[in-house]
Amino acid sequence: MDSCAENRPFTCITSAVTRKEYVKHHVQAHPREKRFTCKMCSSCFYKKSHLTTHIQTHTGEKRFSCEICKMKFSKVCNLKTHIRTHTGEKPYSCETCGTCFTTKLHLKNHMTVHTGEKAYTCDICQASFSLKGTLVDHIRTHTGEKPHTCEVCGASFIKKSNLKNHMRIHTGEKPFLCEFCDCSFSLKGTLTEHIRTHTGEKPYSCEVCGSCFTTKSHLKNHMATHTGYKRYACEICQAAFAMKGSLIQHNRTHTGEKPFSCEVCGTSFSRSTHLTNHMRRHTGEKPYTCKICGMSFSLQGILIEHTRTHTGEKPHCCEMCGLAFSRKSHLKNHVSIHTGEKPFHCEICESSFSRKGNLIDHVRTHTGERPYSCEVCGSTFTRKSHLKNHIRIHTQEKPFSCQICGKLFSDKSNLNNHIKTHTGRSKSTSIMSKTSG
Repeated sequence: MDSCAENRPFTCITSAVTRKEYVKHHVQAHPREKRFTCKMCSSCFYKKSHLTTHIQTHTGEKRFSCEICKMKFSKVCNLKTHIRTHTGEKPYSCETCGTCFTTKLHLKNHMTVHTGEKAYTCDICQASFSLKGTLVDHIRTHTGEKPHTCEVCGASFIKKSNLKNHMRIHTGEKPFLCEFCDCSFSLKGTLTEHIRTHTGEKPYSCEVCGSCFTTKSHLKNHMATHTGYKRYACEICQAAFAMKGSLIQHNRTHTGEKPFSCEVCGTSFSRSTHLTNHMRRHTGEKPYTCKICGMSFSLQGILIEHTRTHTGEKPHCCEMCGLAFSRKSHLKNHVSIHTGEKPFHCEICESSFSRKGNLIDHVRTHTGERPYSCEVCGSTFTRKSHLKNHIRIHTQEKPFSCQICGKLFSDKSNLNNHIKTHTGRSKSTSIMSKTSG
């Protein structure tokens, strides 16, 4: 032992080899006095420099500025970490999988993925977490604490990151750009999910039936179809739902709330997806394309129904007569033939109809409205189908052919009448076909 040992307050007996190991042992074995106290909150520190840095949390002082984007920081180490977001530098690498990180702390947190270590346990429900911050956020789900508040609208959040994401609703900021189609998003996770619509990746798979999904939430919602569990119940009508979002949307059928408004025409909707679909009427966007004939559609559902005109699939079957349909709405309309139900009533003459579209067409016989106009000769019609038939006069198109003699007709009803000259049968037993192309 050297001659200065007599002047030291502690003599350490340790197996530490490096200076770092020795200092770590010494600090644990001989706690130092915290001589530097903050006058504002009474927190104590070992070093004066630590106190100086701490005081900045009270004063809001940020002395270190980024030369690229001018953001300011209270600590030089935070500035160095921030600069890596500009340079892309990730100096900390995982030895197990090779993933790189901008900070040593991020690497440390990542390592728990490989080790499975969950050192932080909730005292209330015994759930375990690998990160202390995740435990803190989790405890707030028990206490109801939401310490992060939006200064614009007053909404409160459990996590600071949730508040940051929420603020983009007010600012309109969408910093995450898709490299495939130039769409932009306010959340990185939304971008990740969107990219899968280009790549076709579906990383989440159901262990029961093997169905695959692009998002974890979609898989979770799908699992309810196997379990039948519906944990969310409507307080008004007791209808139950597997998803919380479905309950929220259902509640709007009672309240009449339509929080999503079109900035172009002012029409309001109860669902954001309905607004998205509506906006395509203004933009003309048709993102769904048929792989067979190349036709494009604004809605995915319309594309699915269109595809069935190629495949001949008719998945919706009438339980009474066995007749099959390509669309669910067509089946619904057909069933009214059996039930005799006519729920749509004319307010002018009290006539009743099984279909809403038929009522609309009927009302025009009272109002005289003829909204469908021929661009060639100006003739007007009450129904779109009538205009379509009329246009064939100008185009000379005759898509309906007789299977017996091959004669062509522009109108389906004319074909029906013609077939009777061969068979003498009624329309219900006639054989008809529509020529392709």
